[in-house]
Amino acid sequence: MIKNILWLRHEDRLTERRTPLLPAGAATLVDNGYDIVVERSAKRIIPDYAYEAAGCRMVARGSWTAAPEAAVILGLKELPAGPPRLKNSHVYFAHAYKNQHGWQSLLRRFTRGGGNLLDIEYMVDKAGSRVVSFGFRAGYIGAALALIHWHNQQSGSVRYLDQGVRPFDNADLLHETIRRNRFPGKNPKVLIIGAGGRSGHGALDLLQHHGAEITCWGRDDTRHIDRTALLDHDILINCAFVTGNIPAFLQRRDLTARTRLSVIADVSCDPFSSFNPIPLYHDVTSWDQPYVTVNGSLDIIAIDNLPSLLPRESSQEFADQLLPHLLTLNRRDHDPVWTATRESFDSAVARMDNNPEQSGEVYAAE
Repeated sequence: MIKNILWLRHEDRLTERRTPLLPAGAATLVDNGYDIVVERSAKRIIPDYAYEAAGCRMVARGSWTAAPEAAVILGLKELPAGPPRLKNSHVYFAHAYKNQHGWQSLLRRFTRGGGNLLDIEYMVDKAGSRVVSFGFRAGYIGAALALIHWHNQQSGSVRYLDQGVRPFDNADLLHETIRRNRFPGKNPKVLIIGAGGRSGHGALDLLQHHGAEITCWGRDDTRHIDRTALLDHDILINCAFVTGNIPAFLQRRDLTARTRLSVIADVSCDPFSSFNPIPLYHDVTSWDQPYVTVNGSLDIIAIDNLPSLLPRESSQEFADQLLPHLLTLNRRDHDPVWTATRESFDSAVARMDNNPEQSGEVYAAE
């Protein structure tokens, strides 16, 4: 039996306010024999006192580096650059299995220290479907920002995104912001790639609410891309989850002065991967600079933590999905969801020094 220590770390990224564990879930884990350790965080959407009231042991931010080896370290986004050896099991989104920049250096920190990575993105059931994700809100927010930006392009007014973006306290305020920026009498024609997954559903929900004309593409539509049809849209929302090398959805040579497409929201946002299906940009965009312009007229939004712009709802939905699996961490060697994450880690480690080109498939990002 694995000792039941779960350690919620402070998020190192300045803009990350979400949490994968709510106080109610922490209390449930405590009731089931877990020792819940929570690092203090002034920016987390849930205040420290709520965790303390739930029976958690509060510690200083960043102290996970001195946690017992038996502790499972829980987070969301990337780890800081140190320490060079990771001795614990870590649960978070590592973005290290699709040849992203620095993936081998990260995995070697685990192999040197004897720890392992239980990547949330690879928590899948027996059918191979992801069991937990922020996908719905990622698509929802990505579509919202794209819609606001397109309306600003049409009106020629000051662009909302030029002022940077900050979290919305709730979804009602997000909808009101879209309405305030609307250019009267015009609705965009929008293409969602990966429309069948959670991100695609989130984008669809938001766009339907605001009257967009929507085209939905799935895996079959991307096997042989009809770029003429793709470019005959005002907005592209990319929600595809790509597992290997595929033909790019768009190349720079496809863009001309007559191109209708003027906004891309790359919700999948994987510019550092060799599997990136939209190789028009080479770095993520940020809250302070939310988009990059290519070819003079095409603006690409590529924020890699979109759900953090709606941190409360995103945290509530995600934590509810994750909690049942946290309850099985103490027997994870016998839980197929956790063994899937360990197998993904072992497979990535095995190919670190032998990384041949791979063919790939396109899936709807969940």
